[in-house]
Amino acid sequence: MRNLKTFGHVLMAGTAALALSACDGASSVASPGEGTVVIPAPAPAPTPTPTGTPTPAPGTPAASCPTGTNDGGIVGNYRACRLPALLTGNVTLARLAGVAYEINGRVDVGVDAGGTGTGSTQTGILTIQPGVVLYANTTNTDNDFLIVNRGSRIAAEGTETQPIIFTAQQNLTGGVTDESQGLWGGVILAGRAPISNCNLAGVAGGAVNCENVVEGTGNALYGGATPTDTSGTFRYVQIRYSGTIISPNNELQGLTLGGVGSGTTIDHVQVHNSSDDGIEVFGGRVNMRYLAITGADDDGLDTDVGWQGFVQFVIAAQKPNNTQTDNYSTEIDSNNAEDALPRQNYRLANFTFIDTSTATNAAVRIRGGADVTMVNGIIQSNTPCLNIVAGETSATDKSTIRPANAALQDNGPPVFNSVFFACTGALSTTTAVNGITVTTAEQDALVAAGSNNTPGGTAANALQNGYFPTATTLAVTPFNAATLNPSGTSFFVQTAFIGAVSGPNDTNFRGWTCNSNRANFGTTSGACTGLPS
Repeated sequence: MRNLKTFGHVLMAGTAALALSACDGASSVASPGEGTVVIPAPAPAPTPTPTGTPTPAPGTPAASCPTGTNDGGIVGNYRACRLPALLTGNVTLARLAGVAYEINGRVDVGVDAGGTGTGSTQTGILTIQPGVVLYANTTNTDNDFLIVNRGSRIAAEGTETQPIIFTAQQNLTGGVTDESQGLWGGVILAGRAPISNCNLAGVAGGAVNCENVVEGTGNALYGGATPTDTSGTFRYVQIRYSGTIISPNNELQGLTLGGVGSGTTIDHVQVHNSSDDGIEVFGGRVNMRYLAITGADDDGLDTDVGWQGFVQFVIAAQKPNNTQTDNYSTEIDSNNAEDALPRQNYRLANFTFIDTSTATNAAVRIRGGADVTMVNGIIQSNTPCLNIVAGETSATDKSTIRPANAALQDNGPPVFNSVFFACTGALSTTTAVNGITVTTAEQDALVAAGSNNTPGGTAANALQNGYFPTATTLAVTPFNAATLNPSGTSFFVQTAFIGAVSGPNDTNFRGWTCNSNRANFGTTSGACTGLPS
């Protein structure tokens, strides 16, 4: 079993919160293998004039590490400050010149508190200041990842000009290119919201004891019965070069959301060059907006096991020349128990999907026990656009496209409104599962049934200069996404355009993102292969 190192508590002037701040370096930190980090009492104030910790010149490593971290020496232009394996209490990662925080193996925020939230008192709140760089120590043999467990929270709030960056060690030393991927695990938020795939027989989906293991972790659990649960805030954040494949169908994504509740804020997040999915959602009720998923080797946005949520403003630009045969801009899955409850309900507005692969069969796959509504989108694909799959039949019809059934929480077939389909070869393609096929005629009819869809668009008329709409797509009448909001809610906003952005003057994806051959967001965004000084 790993030695778990915990932060102690320091009483600081004006606050009782524990913060990682400038200190005297490694001498004040427990050595690897010791049970507890011992933080010394604050030194007396200097006399006669207080002086702060010297600030290094730009591009110069700091002289020492903050209290509570281990000094790992110099990596690139940074002082490597290793995080403990367990963070509890109130912990702040301050932005300090010349400091990068190291994720070495698995780092837990809090101990799992269970589906009730009362299973552990060792919870944590991890606050990360704007502009902080965290990197995975890829010289070890461990799977490096950060997980925020049930009952704990993260407050990662960057800004448009100072995003928080999670990346791999090679990014600090100049060892990455536009083709680099899968260099470390990623970030996981585990919550207590309902899921449908319980790991105990006889437990009903959505029950407080309906839980399962987060893919790729071995033992981290997610799920519960609190739809409004919060795992914190994740805003203006980049995750680069992640997505470790541990074994077939057992991978770490860039950002994994397991049973995350609607009290969690996820917006302005970029996942770049994940070797698996960019973002995968396992159940829960979390909503997201302003997502940039660039260069995913598998799916851009993958959703599973009873997730019910909203997403607005998404750019997914898949890896060029991808050779994987099942990578999609978005894949809406089930666990093959297609009537398991809660049933997935995926509602997506204002999206731009750029799928350049020819190895897979479509840009969008919808399968299993899922209701889907997609509005105000642009899909540019080197293959057909849609692949709708049903693995089961009921008394009425194929599970994915059958009529509404309240007892099964089924709202009926997928819905498309104001979507511009620029496909190659055909609008849709088929996949037989258990001898069941949703025909191309059935799929095409769903598009025809919607309003203001363009089933026969071309790539030349879809996008210009990467991800910007053309005059043709700007002329499409948009659907009022605000009408998708349940009574008393206001997540979706009405727009005057389809796609993720309104045109070349739209700055919503600039500054907090990074540029690569997958997508160029403009001069205010730096290169993904570099880091801010």
